[in-house]
Amino acid sequence: MPAGLMDEPTRVLAIRHGETAWNVDTRIQGHLDIPLNDKGLWQASRVAAAVAEEGITAIYSSDLMRAYQTAEAISRTTGVPIVSDTGLRERGFGEFEGFTYQEIAERWPEEAERWRKRDPEFAPRGAGESIRVFYDRCVAVATRLAAAHPGETIALISHGGVMDCLYRAASRLDLAAPRSWLLGNASINRLLHTPGGFTRIGWSDTSHLEGGALDESNDRVGSAA
Repeated sequence: MPAGLMDEPTRVLAIRHGETAWNVDTRIQGHLDIPLNDKGLWQASRVAAAVAEEGITAIYSSDLMRAYQTAEAISRTTGVPIVSDTGLRERGFGEFEGFTYQEIAERWPEEAERWRKRDPEFAPRGAGESIRVFYDRCVAVATRLAAAHPGETIALISHGGVMDCLYRAASRLDLAAPRSWLLGNASINRLLHTPGGFTRIGWSDTSHLEGGALDESNDRVGSAA
């Protein structure tokens, strides 16, 4: 690769997966493999049409079905193959997975409080990840993938928690800072990557979706989708 090209920024389209039944139920998905519902499949087709002319040269996706199905729609539209990467998975929520926010608060009140307060070191029992471990994991993967494509446009298809981490990385925000930004299903989040890190260009674009998209408004402390 020519030396000059190495300094060119990578355009990153960070796209959250379409809606699932568990998103509607505010049920924690984490690493559980939940498919898109009918609305989510429609959203995937809409986001695919929206990015069809963006000049995407590479598509990277979480291996979990809800993200991969979204990536498949984009791949069909662009003709670009999908590369699956487990590093783009949602945060592991251990014993929280499969339960609603209300059920977690009732079953594990002390742990739920630490989660609500965004304690960076708190990890749910049963192979759960702390915010700090999760942040380091997904930002490192996104950085590696973006750095491999200077001067190009790539799509990263992933989850709400990963989008949250990328927003924080691009905005230089503390892990414990309360969330005030949207993480809509099938939203397009635009970033630039240079050797200095990520820069936020546009966030939570859902203009391609009629009536908008479901945001994790009940989960300001840590995404699970």
